[in-house]
Amino acid sequence: MGGPHNKKQVEYPGRFERCRRKDFRGFKLWVLERLNFQFQSPKQPKNRIRIENNLENSGLSNEKGPVSDSSSILHAPDGMVTSMEYPSLLQTGLSATPMDVSGKPSLCISVIGATGELAKSKIFPALFALYYSGFLPEVQHLLLPPLQIVYPLVSDCVTAYCLPQGGSKTNRIFYLSVPQEAVLDVTACLSSSAQTQKGWNRIIFEKPFGFDALSSYRMTQYLLSNFEEKQIYRIDHLLGRNLIENLTVLRFSNLVFEPLWSRTYIDNVQVILSEDLTKHLGRYFSGYGIIRDIVHSHILQTIALLAMEPPVSLDGEDIRNEKVKVLRSIRKLEPKDVILGQYRASGGAKVDTCLNGLTPTYFAAALYIDNARWDGVPFFIKTGLGLIKHQMEIRIQFRNVPGNVYRECMGHNMDRAVNELILRDVPDEAILVRVNNKVPGLGLQLDSSELNLLYKDKYNMEVPDSYEQLLLDVIDGDNHLFMRSDELEAAWNILTPILNEIDKENISVELYEMGGRGPVGAYYLWAKHGVRWVED
Repeated sequence: MGGPHNKKQVEYPGRFERCRRKDFRGFKLWVLERLNFQFQSPKQPKNRIRIENNLENSGLSNEKGPVSDSSSILHAPDGMVTSMEYPSLLQTGLSATPMDVSGKPSLCISVIGATGELAKSKIFPALFALYYSGFLPEVQHLLLPPLQIVYPLVSDCVTAYCLPQGGSKTNRIFYLSVPQEAVLDVTACLSSSAQTQKGWNRIIFEKPFGFDALSSYRMTQYLLSNFEEKQIYRIDHLLGRNLIENLTVLRFSNLVFEPLWSRTYIDNVQVILSEDLTKHLGRYFSGYGIIRDIVHSHILQTIALLAMEPPVSLDGEDIRNEKVKVLRSIRKLEPKDVILGQYRASGGAKVDTCLNGLTPTYFAAALYIDNARWDGVPFFIKTGLGLIKHQMEIRIQFRNVPGNVYRECMGHNMDRAVNELILRDVPDEAILVRVNNKVPGLGLQLDSSELNLLYKDKYNMEVPDSYEQLLLDVIDGDNHLFMRSDELEAAWNILTPILNEIDKENISVELYEMGGRGPVGAYYLWAKHGVRWVED
């Protein structure tokens, strides 16, 4: 199993090397536009791709023989399975290239639910970007000439079979882009009929992973009865952001930070994720709310990566071992340390009518990790929708300098003079270090200034989309950013008491103006714990 930082690109000669150097952002936008056109066109033909299969090797068969073109091989709820296979293994009407039966392992990526918005807007563009970036070798017969074959692949009526493999290994990835209620039925079919016997099988699930602790436990037990833990990849696209990948790099590879990473020097940690409301939330969000959708996975995983002890190696299991220790050490959340909110219309603003009175769109809380490193240090969470701006950052505020001889030169507001490490992803990815500095000129006046590493100025390159990063991790078997079953259980144990109180209507939900700064109660929560809420 590869570590998280050992990705290798494939060297391409000639025209493929030139393609790899193109502006990928423009290319991905073009791909997305073409996919949108194909989905929306009323005259889209009902194309089908049939690829001859070896029933003994593929396992995709039934008692009556090969599955017909008019049915879905996995009987997914939306009737859709899409396969991508390399090297050069797909033969279609558009490509007459002979089949490659070399001894190299092949990879088949099947997207179940491929007509959905997620597949159209994220999964397929990510796979194309990985290919053009040099991480998916010898797949040009599937993807080129430009998208001619992928167009029918994303139509509503597709049946795809794996080609005979001879004696070589066949590795398979199944991406389940389906509603949660369909996951168990699809995985049962995959387990019994679609796994390769000559290679590895990996299955990807989208969050949320259950509705509560009990449903998550039952779902996990069912999955583990069909697949091994090492085959299961619970994906959260926010964890594929460069900010998250950089957390452990900054901490464990810089002596300037690692010795300071404890209660001795750190006063508090703030994890902030706010979004302006740019799209309709739909019934999915109304059923789960922001706690199950954002806090359970993204926020708690971010805190676990921030607070964990150094792993013995970069192996995914070693990192996940340390993350679960942090999650198990988080103190039980009390209602008094939680603020819930729901946005409301202001003026002519449109509000999602699917939201019910118990669905929070805002969550703020103070968490405490009861271990030797972090005892007494509050970890503040602030995440919400429909706020004034889109913001994603982590603020690590350090303690005041004991016996600071410059106290009188800093004025009365000492909390503005604290040192801070700010890791920002949105709006502009940056690493900022706030330090105290003498203002040039006569006299002695101090100012709090930022040392700024702005990525767009430093690195002349596009930051990959999070789905590109996570899909590449699955291909490489790197699971450090994917929740293991025991991590999943520990996260639910933290949030279940609050969810139970919400169900009993024992916690009030504060309304806030859409486009504002969120519930006023969050400011009081920060103040109660002696921390100033920084507004940039």
